[in-house]
Amino acid sequence: MRHFLSLALACSLFLPFASQAADEAASSYPVKPIKFVVPYPPGGLGDTFSRSLARGLNEKLGQPIIVENKPGASQIIGAEQVLRAPADGYTIFLGSMTSLATNLGSYKKLSYDPLKDFAPVSRLFSTPLYLAVNADVPAKDVKELVEMAKAKPGDLSYASLGLGGSLHLAGELFSSAADISLLHVPYKGSVPAITDVMSGVVTMIFDGGSTVAPQVKAGKLRALAVTGDKRSSIAGLEDVPSMAEVGYPSVDVGVWWGLIVRSGTPQSVVDRLSKEVSAVIADPAFIDSLSSTGIEIQGSTPEAFGVFMQSEAERWPEFMRQIGVEPQ
Repeated sequence: MRHFLSLALACSLFLPFASQAADEAASSYPVKPIKFVVPYPPGGLGDTFSRSLARGLNEKLGQPIIVENKPGASQIIGAEQVLRAPADGYTIFLGSMTSLATNLGSYKKLSYDPLKDFAPVSRLFSTPLYLAVNADVPAKDVKELVEMAKAKPGDLSYASLGLGGSLHLAGELFSSAADISLLHVPYKGSVPAITDVMSGVVTMIFDGGSTVAPQVKAGKLRALAVTGDKRSSIAGLEDVPSMAEVGYPSVDVGVWWGLIVRSGTPQSVVDRLSKEVSAVIADPAFIDSLSSTGIEIQGSTPEAFGVFMQSEAERWPEFMRQIGVEPQ
């Protein structure tokens, strides 16, 4: 008993010093390079944005921001790496709709809890999806496409990058809103998916502007609408109507990204990161450098991003259950 009391006393004396040391470390943050885990291979939209953000944060924070690509397993590999690192703000993560929301409906036993294991820092950006058809499809607008689908239920098809992904969810939202039956054709990658749409093997696809725009300009695809309620800012796609304009406002799925860290990271570190991220992504030069991608910059406070994460983590798994996605 005496030994226990002595141990308890020692711990009680130590805790204030430990807390003070943690506070001091947070107040001087950062004092060493920061690892930025990006769950995509090099070259894509997420990687391009992350490297631009890393350069800006390097200038703001005065420390190197080292981008480390960790693609695979629906972004789970990258998420798990962040959770193995200390909760000190020196490992940050490019979270997304996939890693923070739809994975909850895709896996029976996800190895992490997006809302409990991660702390929100800031929203970053989003991109709408474009409904594009093979250039030889007779339909010149969404109304005609819906009429074609109703005349031949199940004959028209759409490509996606797999069950539960944003392209799949957009197709199912469209099918439901228009009360039509479309054949879902999942692919393992964007290149084979878009290739089969361009060749006429598949009728249509919902995909990002950076993928669709070059093929529309080349005459291989025809863009009929863009998800959400706003038209595109991408050169050559400004005249493509929004889904809201053509009568389907519920088809508002896009893809979003945000910056997160491990839960338990000192709030002062989270706030410093959020402040500097907001400054970087609000810079006109930063925005101009990404204007051709058609993305929408969306900075936020940690609190606002947390509320958004919560709503998305509830919305998409429920919708996936409704359309019959079986968790793996």
